[in-house]
Amino acid sequence: MTKLSVNRKQYDVDADPNTPLLWVIRDDIGLTGTKFGCGVAQCGACTVHVGGEAKRSCVTPMKAAVGKEITTIEGLSPDATHALQKAWIAEDVPQCGYCQSGQIMSAAILLQQNKKPTDTDIDQAMSGVICRCGTYNRIRSAIKLAAINGGK
Repeated sequence: MTKLSVNRKQYDVDADPNTPLLWVIRDDIGLTGTKFGCGVAQCGACTVHVGGEAKRSCVTPMKAAVGKEITTIEGLSPDATHALQKAWIAEDVPQCGYCQSGQIMSAAILLQQNKKPTDTDIDQAMSGVICRCGTYNRIRSAIKLAAINGGK
């Protein structure tokens, strides 16, 4: 058994230590907000926070997260009141919605590191998360709105 801390809760997981964190989160723990996109860390749909850093969970082995706090989209806020979640709704960001948890989790790290990001800062920080629907302008607007509202 491996002990993991996910969204401030402790879990005992019976999985191979090399299992991608994505599958541990989805299949063993049952949190399905983190999405499988490409499986090779290129699209960003599977982004979670591990020890306060954005990580692509599809290529991060479970053993790399032991002893670190893991935060998924479900753990960002229990009731969708995080500034990013509210901004996403206000700016009507999602179209198909598939990439949105990865987008929001990446944006949360950006706002932790940079309270007033410029368009260039946002574009650089978000460049690794692909939105096949092309809602990048709405994503940028939502990040700016969340920054104005404190980012948390």
